[in-house]
Amino acid sequence: MSGSDAAERARRAADRHESLDARADDRYAVTTTAFDADVATGAADGHATFAVTARVPMLDAVTADRVAPVVEDGWFDTFALRLEDVDGVLRGSDDVDVAVERAGDEAVVRVELADLDAARGAADSVAVVEYVEGTYVEGVIPGYDYTEPVTNLLQQAADAAGGSRGGTPL
Repeated sequence: MSGSDAAERARRAADRHESLDARADDRYAVTTTAFDADVATGAADGHATFAVTARVPMLDAVTADRVAPVVEDGWFDTFALRLEDVDGVLRGSDDVDVAVERAGDEAVVRVELADLDAARGAADSVAVVEYVEGTYVEGVIPGYDYTEPVTNLLQQAADAAGGSRGGTPL
């Protein structure tokens, strides 16, 4: 199968996925997250490829209070470490590389997926973003006065658990 066929399968799968909204140049916004996340489709070695990028705010960017640099550094390190387990939510690839870096007041997560089954690859790309969001919410440190989108995410987590807001979901 040619690379152009695989790229076309990736585009079609992304177009059909209810949580992906077409942007431009084979890029799709992930609509199920409060964060900025997108997926770029392509092909490599006959596989449909999905390059996932999710941008989440560093804690100091979403608190009314100041977060000490040492606290934010520790939070970032833990966040990056937890994301190494993302392959547990994937139905296709089970060995993916996760890159997490700081860019100003954001943490940028990048994951590259390749799959012969383009529909599964598209679903896995959304699962990656949802895993990033869930991992972020789990890592929110109690005791700070958070702003949006964190307050809304915490409220959604509390509602889903049948409780009231007050700390992190864990």
